[in-house]
Amino acid sequence: MSRRTAQEVVVKLRSLSDPKAVEGAARFGIDVPDILGVSAPALRKLAKEIGADHRLAGQLWRTGIHDARGLAALIDDPAMVTESQMERWAKDFNSWAVCDAACGCLFDKTPYAWDKAIEWSRREKEYVKRAGFVLMACLAVHDKKAPDERFEAFLPLIVEQAGDERNFVRKAVNWALRQIGKRNRRLNRLAIQTAREVRALGTRSARWIASDALRELTGDKVQARLRR
Repeated sequence: MSRRTAQEVVVKLRSLSDPKAVEGAARFGIDVPDILGVSAPALRKLAKEIGADHRLAGQLWRTGIHDARGLAALIDDPAMVTESQMERWAKDFNSWAVCDAACGCLFDKTPYAWDKAIEWSRREKEYVKRAGFVLMACLAVHDKKAPDERFEAFLPLIVEQAGDERNFVRKAVNWALRQIGKRNRRLNRLAIQTAREVRALGTRSARWIASDALRELTGDKVQARLRR
């Protein structure tokens, strides 16, 4: 476990800050206060140097600094994460980047991930709802042993929420659908069927989610990989 203090780590993060990266982040929809513009490779390198440290992760998260929160997701120990911690952090999500880092680097490795994917997908707050679908996508990629039935349970939720017009929600709904449909041939067929159900909803968001998913899931590249 690292002996670094949160204050020391924040000083290090500030030394790695890049004002141009802050401007670039804003163009990609990350327009939040307290962002330093530390690159993802630099964050990963620092996380490797620090190692797993649940206590430090909590302290870094509480700083409210965007980059510190990304680092917190990388160094926290999923075995020590509680359901209440997940709820606290989710309430703090204020960008897709922090949401995705927490879900894809940490939360999807906890025993609460499956339940939270379902719960959060029905929440109203934009980035909490996004988190539900990001968890679905990340579980589809990372949980190699999960049975198909667990992912089938997500498909009705995708149809249910596909009408949400908010950009960062609809992109996550689409991401979840595509990743589920790339796991194996059976789930691919079910995901394609789900995409057609989504398309039939007729809203602008639903049409985009469906057309983009169908393009990939029925494409030669995915179909060839699934046959292999």
